[in-house]
Amino acid sequence: MLRLSLFLCAIFLLPFAPAAAQDATPPIERQMSAQEFKAAGLDKLTAAELASLNTWLKRAVATESGKAVAEVRREQEAGTRGFKTERSEAFEARLVGHFDGFKKGLDYTLDNGQVWQQVDATVMYGVKLDNPSVQLKPGAFGEIWYMRVDGRAVNAKVKRIK
Repeated sequence: MLRLSLFLCAIFLLPFAPAAAQDATPPIERQMSAQEFKAAGLDKLTAAELASLNTWLKRAVATESGKAVAEVRREQEAGTRGFKTERSEAFEARLVGHFDGFKKGLDYTLDNGQVWQQVDATVMYGVKLDNPSVQLKPGAFGEIWYMRVDGRAVNAKVKRIK
């Protein structure tokens, strides 16, 4: 029961402790009311056990905050990649569904939710692939990118539309 209480306390505290303020996070005994502290059974801990718990909580909050920040950055990057931004880097994904080759005006949906449209007349014949890998790399001028499918030598110019 004590472990469950400690786990629940840690989970409850994670959203309230920003990563930059980890050292400023007060110990758990100051974050809870006396009633909550006693109800969680924390009043039975020795001073050393309580200090150990506070150390663990700070480390857990820092770790989880770091993971959350990294996840938000990944989501942000995936959400803006391909649109005109200051920073554009090549990336890999998978096409959703069947691929029969390139053709001007076709839309290509990726497994990350992005949709790209071919803007040039590049063609690729004799290809029949399901959910192939794609590599996208930015062109020199912002919105235009180059898509290569399944490592083949043909690149098509594409523009992100969603």
